[in-house]
Amino acid sequence: MKKLIIIFTAFFIYNFSVFAQAIIIDHSCTGLSLVPVEWVNQAKEDLKIWYGHTSHGSQVTSGINNLQNNIGEPYTYNSSGAGGALSYQEQTGVDLGHNGDTSWAQVTRNILNQPGNDRNVIMWSWCGGCSDNTEGGINIYLNKMTELENDYPDVKFIYMTGHLDIWSWENLKARNQQIRDYCLTNDKILFDFADIESYNPDSTYFEYATDNCNYYSGPGGTYLGNWATEWCNTNPGSDLCWSCYCAHSESLNCNLKGRAFWWMISRMAGWDGTSTKIDELFSDNYDLKNQPNPFTDKTIISFKLNKTTNVCLKIYDISGKLIDEIINETKPAGKHQIIFSPKNLQTGIYYYQFITEDEILIKKMLCLN
Repeated sequence: MKKLIIIFTAFFIYNFSVFAQAIIIDHSCTGLSLVPVEWVNQAKEDLKIWYGHTSHGSQVTSGINNLQNNIGEPYTYNSSGAGGALSYQEQTGVDLGHNGDTSWAQVTRNILNQPGNDRNVIMWSWCGGCSDNTEGGINIYLNKMTELENDYPDVKFIYMTGHLDIWSWENLKARNQQIRDYCLTNDKILFDFADIESYNPDSTYFEYATDNCNYYSGPGGTYLGNWATEWCNTNPGSDLCWSCYCAHSESLNCNLKGRAFWWMISRMAGWDGTSTKIDELFSDNYDLKNQPNPFTDKTIISFKLNKTTNVCLKIYDISGKLIDEIINETKPAGKHQIIFSPKNLQTGIYYYQFITEDEILIKKMLCLN
């Protein structure tokens, strides 16, 4: 049986080592094919989620519902967790409110204090409440979350940034960054709602975008396009563009958030975000590497074989989209070098997957263009 191995280079490990306890879920956490199924199943076994939201927050549910409808196992959920699904309960019509509102905190206590309560994960979303908030109002939110964490130490609390809104861009940007900084400094779990809808699947950043994926020249500026419809038009048939109801937005936005959700709960269940096995990370017997790394116009992927075997080398972007299959052929024992010289590859992190008859390895490389 093949062993699945992921070995990451130092520039990626940094992302997880600096804030070893914080779990930050952003646009780089949407490549669902990179999340080990073992950890998805572990999350379904361990976690019982309660989620309070209004319309914008429903985008997460729309995304995971689309996965369940189109893929099924292991991405299944229902309110009770019956049939081995994730136990996922929602309360709609409630959210984090506006400046200084704390009613959500009492709702949380009411849920957790119910006789027989089994919820061990609490998640709340904003619905415009960040756009017009203040530094003091966000501090009230953060302090209330901390109070709940102290009073319910066996429950995991998920923080969230507010959805995009260029019409209050400067303040919203500051308030979202305030939440990010707090979560990083204090080792919290953050679902970075705003970051996920600021990037398309190719990791192109849209600084002045709105919650519906329109992007502009600046706050109140010229409309330039819609990154979600543009990407899906360029990538027809992509599963990231599966149609679904996505409140205030495009299906792609919801699909990305649904994938990020499963990445997040797998991390919460114990996945470190790098290795693909629960118990061990196998050693690299193939001396697989690429040089230079980072690279610009080309990089050389080298490996050694102890026997004649079929070798397949595939390149993926950070979302898990297949970029290229470099080789798929039988190679003799010995050392080998394959030149990867992509055209029009954007700056970003990419994966190269090495497949033989015995093992699969995945490493990361950085393109600087």
